[in-house]
Amino acid sequence: MSKSLHVDAAQPVTPAAAPAAGRNLFLDGPFAPVARERTDTTLTVHGQLPPELQGVYARIGPNPIKPPARPEKYHWFTGDGMVHGVRLEGGQARWYRNRWIGSKSVQKTLQRPKLPGDTRGVFDTVNTNVFAHAGRIWASVEAGPMPVQLDAELNSVKHGLPGFTLSLPFSAHPHLDPVSGDLHAVCYDAIQHRQVFYVRVGSDGEINKVVRIHVQHGPMIHDCAITRSKVMVLDLPVTFSWWELIKRSGFPYIWNDRHPARVGVLPREGDTKDIRWYEVDPCYVFHTCNAQDLPDGSVVMDVVVHERMFDRSRVGPEADTKPRFERWTLPAQGHRVERQVICTRAQEFPRLDERRVGQSYRYAYAVEFSADLLGGQALLKHDLQNGGTTAHRFGADRKPGEFVFVPRSADAAEDEGWLLGFVYNLRTQRGELHVVNAQDLGREAQAVVEMPDRIPMGFHGNWIADAALTPRT
Repeated sequence: MSKSLHVDAAQPVTPAAAPAAGRNLFLDGPFAPVARERTDTTLTVHGQLPPELQGVYARIGPNPIKPPARPEKYHWFTGDGMVHGVRLEGGQARWYRNRWIGSKSVQKTLQRPKLPGDTRGVFDTVNTNVFAHAGRIWASVEAGPMPVQLDAELNSVKHGLPGFTLSLPFSAHPHLDPVSGDLHAVCYDAIQHRQVFYVRVGSDGEINKVVRIHVQHGPMIHDCAITRSKVMVLDLPVTFSWWELIKRSGFPYIWNDRHPARVGVLPREGDTKDIRWYEVDPCYVFHTCNAQDLPDGSVVMDVVVHERMFDRSRVGPEADTKPRFERWTLPAQGHRVERQVICTRAQEFPRLDERRVGQSYRYAYAVEFSADLLGGQALLKHDLQNGGTTAHRFGADRKPGEFVFVPRSADAAEDEGWLLGFVYNLRTQRGELHVVNAQDLGREAQAVVEMPDRIPMGFHGNWIADAALTPRT
């Protein structure tokens, strides 16, 4: 066990207290928001942190800065964004920070000046992903707003980034091609229901390609996938609902039986006319893991599949959705997706060794999923070559979020590295950062860093190595 010095720069605000238990699952227990920003440098570490980890593990999620006016209508996907980060350096946990993302309403509540830059869109809440690209840290969301640039200590700097000279929506889930250094995304705008956009951002942060793709009904496209030559477009039956908007529901997207489910294959260097569509049985995919080209011209894509989504619940994912891990084949000769179940265990947040994005790979990682207040979920590792799934268990009193893979070194084997993620401890009601050996999930964690406060269940994060933040002129 090790500790370091402590400096507290907490900034309390009007408490975002959770409502009474049972009024809204996503404002209760492990989902309940925290009431302040803080900086802590006294962090207890159990085990040994790998000394090669030099950077920040950061994850973002919803954290309403004020209690929702109608808690029963609050939707998990709409809360003010808050990023949580732990800096690791020299085998030590140097600091923990949490910071609200600086939307207009957040800055006003915190009595801070409005951020510079264009917010774009009808709302500016950013709460879904945080990652590094072009030497900077980005926080992003879907449906219209610009990303928000963060500094190395996770403070909001401005809306938009230098390369975003076009007024385009961005995505919660861009994918980095490790070979070209380009960032690829399929993006949509909540007020434009007949088109979505393929956007490519170069390693310099400049947008260098845009393709408009024709759709109907305003589909919610949370993620995409890339191969070495193609981009996958998920046009599935969760779409915008004017009726939900008129009713002032917390979230205007619902299951739509009238919307045909399909997957588009767009050549990276192609245009609108070049996209090829494949039919698929109605279902919904929040997250892809990876995709790859086959020698015969077919494409395979690994995804987590929900049978339906936002069919009954109006506050978040249904608790009984039971998403499973599948491999989808889009055949060169045909127009229908072929589906193969890899694992039936309910799971979400699939990840891989990001050095293998768009290429063949062997290992996929995910966490068991349950939209409830209970713990006991496991971290999963799928062997896509030999078959089988192994698990790392945290215990009945812990609820894990997304885990990301970090290789030991640039030339390490595909699973030679660490899995990092935040875990909510239901007993202590605090967060923990777990570092797990990816080659031996059956062992106890390599290290556990205790957080000074709760880290509410959130969405996505990434390991941001110091080398990824090389300043650019």
